[in-house]
Amino acid sequence: MNFFLLYYCIPSIIGNICLTWVEKESNIYSKGEINMTLVNNQFILAERPQGMPDGNTFNVVQKNVEEIKKNQILIKTLYVSVDPYMRGRMEDAESYVEPFEVNQVIEGGSIGEVIESKSNHFNQGDLVIGSFGWQEYFTATDKDIRKIDPTLAPITTHLGILGMTGLTAYFGLLEIGQPKKGETVVISGAAGAVGSTVGQIAKLKGARVVGIAGSDEKINYLKEELHFDEGINYRTTKDITKDLKQACPKGIDVYFDNVGGEISDAVFTQINRYARIPVCGAISAYNLEKVDVGPRVQTMLIKNSAMMQGFTVGNYSKKFGEASMQLGQWLQEGKLTYRETIREGFESIPDAFLDLFKGNNLGKLLVKVAEPQFTDKK
Repeated sequence: MNFFLLYYCIPSIIGNICLTWVEKESNIYSKGEINMTLVNNQFILAERPQGMPDGNTFNVVQKNVEEIKKNQILIKTLYVSVDPYMRGRMEDAESYVEPFEVNQVIEGGSIGEVIESKSNHFNQGDLVIGSFGWQEYFTATDKDIRKIDPTLAPITTHLGILGMTGLTAYFGLLEIGQPKKGETVVISGAAGAVGSTVGQIAKLKGARVVGIAGSDEKINYLKEELHFDEGINYRTTKDITKDLKQACPKGIDVYFDNVGGEISDAVFTQINRYARIPVCGAISAYNLEKVDVGPRVQTMLIKNSAMMQGFTVGNYSKKFGEASMQLGQWLQEGKLTYRETIREGFESIPDAFLDLFKGNNLGKLLVKVAEPQFTDKK
């Protein structure tokens, strides 16, 4: 099964544990009916990009929304997630998840509202999450989506700190990084959705935390709001290696790598014996047209008996339940906080996606496509 479908159909565990595909209820829900003809705008992958995606990469197509059948649900998209991993899926290459197909809708995490239901498990007005991606409407079956409770936390958190990005931070840091009290944890891409959560969890574990980000605003956010111990602006530093030595006088025990490239090259020179390096992403290389060649790390790993391990959140799918419970508890207790950058309008989705590679977002980057029609819960 597609991992993203599996992830978005596993219920969140925040105050309630449920491992069934859908809620089983004895009552029969009322089913709203949509009589008008709806037009579905969709962003498709027009061509596979060479280097940075541009205006030729995406195209908008329109399709009439067909009448739903028994056990189906019609969903109107409210929020769309844009994420760096999507760039890799635009390549026709074997990876941990299948590539996007040319002339097909760009898939990705989305939150929507049920506007018509012929399912006994969903009501008109229910808020749901799934991998229905960059389109305004989606016809689903029960197994394609799951309900989210807007009373537990803002619904957008299910695409961020309580969703895939939160789980990525949790497992990458705790399963691979395993920070100990008093150790030094360095995070690249630290002001993003994953990095900002990694840093907060590391602080909860008693570590000294240093974040690397690309603006003074982001550094202030890391230090003042998230209580990182130090921050380094990689855009303005004259010598990142020197700044790392000053920020990490006892060396680096855990490096959570989101970016790769020259930043990671500098960090590797400062790692301690038995350092752990969870490799979450390499955003610096995603749009390069030639193979990224840098310093060889083998000698540094051997000399320090260090461990460097790549991962994807799907590696830990059997533990999603316990992680979701812990993240939800920390959030409710005020031990975790988050920021979101929200763009407005369906037409802004491609530009929002490209902003990921320009460092223009603080925290999780989302696009708000529409307001709910049948409920004022957001």
